[in-house]
Amino acid sequence: MAIQIVMDRTGDSRHPFNPGDAQELAKAEQRFYELTSAGFTAAVRTGPGQTSQLRSFDPHAEETVFFPRLVGG
Repeated sequence: MAIQIVMDRTGDSRHPFNPGDAQELAKAEQRFYELTSAGFTAAVRTGPGQTSQLRSFDPHAEETVFFPRLVGG
């Protein structure tokens, strides 16, 4: 079971999906591109305390975290 975690100002929402299920995988891919198009950054853990930014959907990623765009002045 894989999961997409979406961070926002209220906390996070979790979207588990089965990468072996074509329908769930398609929904997860659609969510990935909707969020990244809206300005979210997608990252995956590559090791203890290490992450790597994703620029395209990885169906083999066990956990993808989406961070909102930072706005500052």
